[in-house]
This record gives sequence, structure tokens and C-alpha cells, in this order.
Amino acid sequence: MMISTKGRYALRIMVDLAQHDGDAPVSVREIARRQDISGKYMEQIISVLTRAGLLRSIRGAQGGYHLAKTPQEITVGMILRATEGDLAPAECVAHGAQHCNRSGACPSRAVFEKVYSAINDVIDGVKLCDLMSDAERDARLPYDAYIQQGREAF
Repeated sequence: MMISTKGRYALRIMVDLAQHDGDAPVSVREIARRQDISGKYMEQIISVLTRAGLLRSIRGAQGGYHLAKTPQEITVGMILRATEGDLAPAECVAHGAQHCNRSGACPSRAVFEKVYSAINDVIDGVKLCDLMSDAERDARLPYDAYIQQGREAF
């Protein structure tokens, strides 16, 4: 299983937005310039992320995009499933898949299920804020998050 360019770019776009999300929306042009991604291709990816409920768009001359949730609420799994679909290593273990006529006797199905479970555990256990640098992440965490992490706010 390989993550496509669309999935990799989606992660870069989301991290960029998390790093630069403020009061003003972030424009496609700004992200494209910083990430060196084609504007047209980026618009396609952003459209997918918006439909998935991960981004909100602001229309108009000063428009752009904001994260629809905080970086602490968005997982890598959410981003990759929006762009890649189900990340099952084999069709027989994909979410909602029909069991084939050999599923009871298939020697590899158990391995595919373990791989699928491991993939989901990893991508659902990594949040967007985990991909940001410590300084960027700490600047965006509310005070109570510092307390929970045992850090001093000042």
C-alpha cells in the first residue's frame, strides 16, 4: 500500500493551514507558494478536504480557508481517508467488504486484518498537531493544555 501524491499533499496542506490559521483565512495561493504545489491540483485536494468537513471556505476577495476543527481534533486518518479512501491492504478486509467464498479458509486473511488494524491504529493515533513543530504547536495550545501536559505556560 502506498499513499498517493494527493494524500501526501493533503497532509502538507493541512499542516500548513494549522501553522498559519489565524483570524484571516489562508489563500490557496499562499499555501501553494509555501508548499510548492500546483494551485490547480491543490484546489482539487482542498475541495475533497472541504467536503470531508476538515476545512471551511470563506468566499470573496479576502477569502481562503480555515481548519474546520482544531489541530488536536484532526487525525492523519481523517485526512488520508478523505483523499485515499479506505486504506485496507486487501479488498476482503476493507470496511464494509463482503466476505469472499474462501474467507473461512483463507490463510492470509488474518495477516491482512492485522495489517489493517495496525494501519488504522497508527493513522488514527497521530493528530495534525503532532505533525507541527513543538514551537508552533505550543503557541496554539490553550493554557489548560499546558497544565495537562505538565508544562508551565510562562
